Amino acid sequence: MLSTNTEQALDPRLAQAIANPLFPALDNQLRAGRHISADELEQHSLLQEYYPELEAFYQRYHVELVRAPEGFYYLRPRSTSELGTAILSELEMLVGKVLCYLYLSPDRLSNEGVFSLLDLQEEVLTLANEAALLRMVNQRAGGSDLDRRKLADKLKSAIRRLKRLGMVSAVGSQDRFRISEAVFRFAADVRSDEDPRALQLRMIKEGEAVAGHDQEEEQENEQ
Repeated sequence: MLSTNTEQALDPRLAQAIANPLFPALDNQLRAGRHISADELEQHSLLQEYYPELEAFYQRYHVELVRAPEGFYYLRPRSTSELGTAILSELEMLVGKVLCYLYLSPDRLSNEGVFSLLDLQEEVLTLANEAALLRMVNQRAGGSDLDRRKLADKLKSAIRRLKRLGMVSAVGSQDRFRISEAVFRFAADVRSDEDPRALQLRMIKEGEAVAGHDQEEEQENEQ
């Protein structure tokens, strides 16, 4: 026989939030690991208006609804949560760090925040060690044209995954995208008095962008 506790009535504002037609899709997106930024106006507004109530709602599932300093929202599972997680790969972490670097660059303002896969590839090869990059794709990579093509394919795959997480959004063709402020998820370790872009660049060049990172901070929830 099911036990039902009716001592506590549902908070009226929480009831309003859950009854909103946007909530089911938003809930699914959050549980799938998506980050909701201001670009997604309606969903972001719903989270902003009912944040205290929804924060308490997700706590019941041992999941934290995080409101980042930059204004985006995401779910962070706790150790007791039943929400599965999948850690981003080393290359995906590096791509995220480079996207954050690009977001902070003057180029973002000059081109209205739109970049291409070619821009990303050139920036990755400029900022990171090519040999180390190729080893992320194939431990035995010798720097052949085939190895470089495989790296380009892996970069495309990384962008697709980060797109699912709400870090970037497609613009026009599949090769162009706009970077969301949600990429600051990859900059949690650079929030200091030091210039954020300079610190991000140092971390990429010294390999700190892909080693020793806080795995809890960079995860994709599995449904």
